[in-house]
Amino acid sequence: MAKSKLVQANKKIAGAVVGGYKKVEEGVVGGYKKIENGVVGAYRKVEDGFVDQFLTREGETVEDAKKRLHEEQDRRESEAKEAAGKRFAGTPAGVHPGSDIGKTSLERSRETARASVEASKNAGKH
Repeated sequence: MAKSKLVQANKKIAGAVVGGYKKVEEGVVGGYKKIENGVVGAYRKVEDGFVDQFLTREGETVEDAKKRLHEEQDRRESEAKEAAGKRFAGTPAGVHPGSDIGKTSLERSRETARASVEASKNAGKH
């Protein structure tokens, strides 16, 4: 009987803790969503105003201007990728032309490490 009372009390406490946690969680998440929606809404209003004022063409809606701008951006990005691919197409196995700098830096690091090891070996021989 004592055991069952403890088990029942433990379940009751656990239920209260879980319920309290869920209420806090819902309040925090709900508050965050309200703030997020307000900020995003304000940003969209500013963005739409900017596009309307400076980026729309004659007779074009804000939505049409945004679509056109996104398409232009995608086209520029794909052209840039193609141009980069052509620049490095002549290098062997796609090795970047600046890789000699990396090799030189690695060799200098190895020389410095060797010198440091030699200095520490010789330090105890005084």
